[in-house]
Amino acid sequence: MESFPVINMENLNGEKRAITMDKIKDACENWGFFELVNHGIPPEFMDTVERMTKGHYRKCMDQRFRELVASKGLENVQTEVHDLDWESTFHLKHLPLSNISQVPDLEDDYRKVMKEFAVKLEKVAEELMDLLCENLGLEKGYLKKAFHGSNGPNFGTKVSNYPPCPKPELIKGLRAHTDAGGVILLFQDDKVSGLQLLKDGQWVDVPPMRHSIVVNLGDQIEVITNGKYKSVLHRVVAQTDGNRMSIASFYNPGSDAVIYPAPALMESKAEEAGKAAYPKFVFEDYMKLYAALKFQAKEPRFQAMKATESSPNLEPIATA
Repeated sequence: MESFPVINMENLNGEKRAITMDKIKDACENWGFFELVNHGIPPEFMDTVERMTKGHYRKCMDQRFRELVASKGLENVQTEVHDLDWESTFHLKHLPLSNISQVPDLEDDYRKVMKEFAVKLEKVAEELMDLLCENLGLEKGYLKKAFHGSNGPNFGTKVSNYPPCPKPELIKGLRAHTDAGGVILLFQDDKVSGLQLLKDGQWVDVPPMRHSIVVNLGDQIEVITNGKYKSVLHRVVAQTDGNRMSIASFYNPGSDAVIYPAPALMESKAEEAGKAAYPKFVFEDYMKLYAALKFQAKEPRFQAMKATESSPNLEPIATA
């Protein structure tokens, strides 16, 4: 199989720009995932994020996870577990309003660093969205405006640790799913692997790479691009050795943003007249459905949203 796509962002500023844009296009069309290097976030800053995240897990979350495992008898399971994941997590919200000051047990230095990391990741996400627009032939800013709603995008981070698992063949670190949102940026452990994506019917490892950011596309990008770019099933396989760190940040549409295929990417008048393959919906409504169906196929979610299309007030996105 061809190698996992790695995009050197520095090559966008010079004679290699066209080749790099083609690499991004191919990754979006054929993988739904790619890895960014030289993305502008300083390596030493990423080292600080990693050190503080792992320190916080050891200090505040490791014992809780052990107690949870013991209470559910997970170390002694004999059959495959389908209703939970071998992960320890907490969530941070950045936009439209931050909750970092309210999340318990975080040291002040860690709060400050995670807030700064979010600002840097938001910049990368918005740069990426404009690169996608360029490759798709959409006006610059189209995706950002599509995500905006009345209060701007939703942006948040899921901080996860995947401790050593005694029965990885019976318990997934994280069960297979596509991501509901827009553009996902992952800072993952560079020593302990586990993330896999489904490509051509086979599970493929997403290689750990120091100081890289792994990008994947969510369901909203699939809808807006009318299926030209697709969200891809992925999972985390638990490991018997090593504690895997995962910091996944989700740049998603605003709650009241109306999501639908970009007219410029419709292939026929019939599609534009309302026979599109993808639905038109309010993002928050999709998320309510996704919450119950995350670990099931995305197609029934799209069909369910299509069945509820009834609003006459869905205006085209202005890009002027």
